[in-house]
Amino acid sequence: MTAIYLDHAATTPVDPRVVEVLLRYLTREGLYANPASGHGLGRAAARAVERAREQVAGLLNADPRSIVFTSGATESNNLALLGAARASRRKRHIITARSEHKAVLDPCRVLEGEGFEVTYLSPDPDGRVPVERLESALTSETLLVSLMLVNNETGVVQDIPALGRLTRAHGVLFHVDAAQGAGKLPIDLADWPVDLLSLSAHKFYGPKGIGALYVGRRPRVPLIPQLHGGGHERGLRSGTLPVHQIAALGAACELAAGELPGESRHLEMLRARLWQGLTQLPGVVFNGNPDLRVPGILNLSFIGIHQAALLAELEDQLLLSSGSACSAFDPAPSHVLTAMGRDASTARAALRFSPGRFTTGQEIDRAVVRVREAVARLRALSPVRVA
Repeated sequence: MTAIYLDHAATTPVDPRVVEVLLRYLTREGLYANPASGHGLGRAAARAVERAREQVAGLLNADPRSIVFTSGATESNNLALLGAARASRRKRHIITARSEHKAVLDPCRVLEGEGFEVTYLSPDPDGRVPVERLESALTSETLLVSLMLVNNETGVVQDIPALGRLTRAHGVLFHVDAAQGAGKLPIDLADWPVDLLSLSAHKFYGPKGIGALYVGRRPRVPLIPQLHGGGHERGLRSGTLPVHQIAALGAACELAAGELPGESRHLEMLRARLWQGLTQLPGVVFNGNPDLRVPGILNLSFIGIHQAALLAELEDQLLLSSGSACSAFDPAPSHVLTAMGRDASTARAALRFSPGRFTTGQEIDRAVVRVREAVARLRALSPVRVA
């Protein structure tokens, strides 16, 4: 029997409808030309790029002129943080949270090496960063705040509009890593006070290797480009545009926008069904906020069982993660869960379940049975007794 894939927070399969679009721009029969070429085929490819820019902007309710194509959220985060910091002539203070993705934390470490001061906020035990905690960290030297919309391990959703209103009132740039939120939650950049926002296609049924950075125009956000060589994307990101991936990103955005309400209900049903089946086990700890979270992520700690042992026990039946795929080979406990106050033992006992668009209720029921059997087997071998 095929293993059940419950790791959509790490990556999603490309939707067949997106694949159809992708293939139109690869072969001699399609629009394979360089969009910077001045001939007819190149101009047609350029129109496809601009159509995709409109589709991405439509998902975000943003101005298409604010969309810059990148290779994904990691590059977008780097361009946002490094680009904004290096463009600053005076302010040298940045604020983020300890529970952010490494694609934000690592650029912050780089900036510390360049003489910037970085404040790392601790979230509450439920994973949320209170507005008051951010406000107390702001100074006259603060240039930029970077906080994610949806945490990639727990699914907790930050109050981005409220946090943005605070930064805007203080004249501070606000960057949002929306890799886990785009296509899964409504985003309204015409209303939200956000200056920079990152996303990746492969988190919502598009291909890997393509993403975008929203760069606000009102007020204009100054950025120093991190790639040089041709001045593509209005000088912010040089390199020949991959039309096939860009068109596929646009298609994935349009599909996500159209299907978001129904898909959210589907994922919430699957997540509730999974939680109801697993909460009957003793010694299960829920990680995150039970209400303020994205529908498709459930993070649980199985007390007394190391996550590696449980993953090995389930390997042929369920495909899961212990947390961020980017930290899969790090032996340290999850920095997200420890930032929330979980002890190392509880953090090392955590698994992330993330069903997706094509997951069925029957697969969730099978997953519940497999996890309960695996937990029972491992606890029978463990000296730790869980009441």
